[in-house]
Amino acid sequence: MKKLSSIWLCAFALAMTFSSCEVVGGIFKAGFWTAIILIVLVIVIILWLVNRGRS
Repeated sequence: MKKLSSIWLCAFALAMTFSSCEVVGGIFKAGFWTAIILIVLVIVIILWLVNRGRS
């Protein structure tokens, strides 16, 4: 049991050394650009379908 506690303590200490702001910022930045790309892609597909239906 003591060995397991020391492993958790080491893991917690390692996790605290990372800058959480950088991690969260990277996740939100990737999510933002993914959302923008998906929105543009959906608009392009809708416009393509509308133009295809007219011809």
